[in-house]
Amino acid sequence: MMPPRNPRVYLVTDAVPASELPDRVAAALAGLPPAVAAVQLRAKDMGGKDMLALARALRDVARAAGQWLMVNDRLDVAVAAGADGVHLPSRGIPAADARRLLGPGAIIGASCHSVAEVRCARDGGADFATFGPVFDTPSKRAWGPPVGLDALREAARLGLPLVALGGVDPSNAASTVAAGAAGVAAIRAWLGAADAAGAVRRLLAATR
Repeated sequence: MMPPRNPRVYLVTDAVPASELPDRVAAALAGLPPAVAAVQLRAKDMGGKDMLALARALRDVARAAGQWLMVNDRLDVAVAAGADGVHLPSRGIPAADARRLLGPGAIIGASCHSVAEVRCARDGGADFATFGPVFDTPSKRAWGPPVGLDALREAARLGLPLVALGGVDPSNAASTVAAGAAGVAAIRAWLGAADAAGAVRRLLAATR
């Protein structure tokens, strides 16, 4: 049986100084069982050279912890850094094209906000998709209301492993798993926590 190629906990980076991020990621991943978490490097305003250097540093941190590194959008940086895979924005390169470029060994995630997008990601060969925003979250309010648990439940029936995203924290993560999510994604829930490792462990516990 092939091992799972989708994270149970997906830690998305945000506007944190690059010099601080490796140590913060290392602290968040401390003590986790192997192959349960992935870090998505999302640095939309960072130039390629600096992003590559940061990706290589995070790759080393993730591998030391037995976890994965995914690079948001930048296939070139993912390849050059030796990352485990790439995460495709909803308006980015289609999953099928990314698979042709990266080959079968790469882990491919996709951002999805509807059942139709999940179907497209599945049919294109993505390994998993984030789905949301499931709950209200400040960063997504400009794009409309959250999709909710019912939409997550419907999308999960398509069979592609889904990682619930948007307002997910240790208090509501279990409800997303009950609705069919294979994992949970977080930004504020780990970056804003005084005890990042504890917050990540609580998120992981909710996925069991």
